[in-house]
Amino acid sequence: MQISSRFTVAVHVLICIEMFKNDHKVTSDFLASSVNANPVVIRRLLQQLKAAGIVRVVRGTGGADTARPIDQITLLDIYNAVECVDDGELFHFHENPNQRCPVGRNIHAVLDVRLEKIQGAMENEMKSVTIQDILTDTQKRIL
Repeated sequence: MQISSRFTVAVHVLICIEMFKNDHKVTSDFLASSVNANPVVIRRLLQQLKAAGIVRVVRGTGGADTARPIDQITLLDIYNAVECVDDGELFHFHENPNQRCPVGRNIHAVLDVRLEKIQGAMENEMKSVTIQDILTDTQKRIL
């Protein structure tokens, strides 16, 4: 299991928007140069963030900005906006374990509750970290 790079790229993009919005027009090309990615990838990601109410995007040369205060945008908000998690479930379980096998017959009962707890712990930790926290830490490293 691995969370895709869309999540970390989205965080990167939001930090760039906040760092540079007063000095530069923050376009997908500008963001792509920081991420070192294709601008099309950044535009798709911005659309996902926009649909989640995290950013505003003005087409053409307007640029991007955050849609709400960054101390109100959590890592969980970003994760939910850009990750394609089926039915909100981080762990995908194989559908048809062999019911004639003692392991196959019981694996769901043994693992399901534990995996839900693990996912809940991850989500709670992600809720506790805001983009403001990440920006503050980034600024400390730059200075």
